[in-house]
Amino acid sequence: RWVRAVHPFPGGVLDPASLKVTGIDPGDPARDALSEAEALRQMFTEIRRALKREGCHRAIMVAHNAAFDQQFLQRAVARTQAKRNPFHPFSFIDTASLAAVTYGHTVLSEACSRAAIEFDASQAHSALYDAERTAELFCAVVNAWDQAGLAAASGLSTAGR
Repeated sequence: RWVRAVHPFPGGVLDPASLKVTGIDPGDPARDALSEAEALRQMFTEIRRALKREGCHRAIMVAHNAAFDQQFLQRAVARTQAKRNPFHPFSFIDTASLAAVTYGHTVLSEACSRAAIEFDASQAHSALYDAERTAELFCAVVNAWDQAGLAAASGLSTAGR
């Protein structure tokens, strides 16, 4: 599993209230943080390896409020002039929208609750924890659609996996 802290980009504005929620201390040397450029390079290398292994040409971002994450990533790529971005430039899968359709709610904690996924509010807003719950929620949506007979029509069938 690839998990690293990243230094804030020069000139970036850090909201103290957001830092309090996430518990991140950007100045803590124990974070062993990477520069934004190095973090993108390492992440893109790992994703390109997975794409090659699976015979794919582009990665599709799956995220909760994916438009925000897609925009955040594209700005980081532009800032760092990162090369060989493996992500599709305008396509993504948004679990907030999928959860709204499947479970009637967009908030990650509530969508997880409705999907019978455990959610520990004390761990919420940690990037890793939220990413893991988002992945579980995506799988729950696909499985719910599969059970309802909708997945095959949408191309999300899990048959044979």
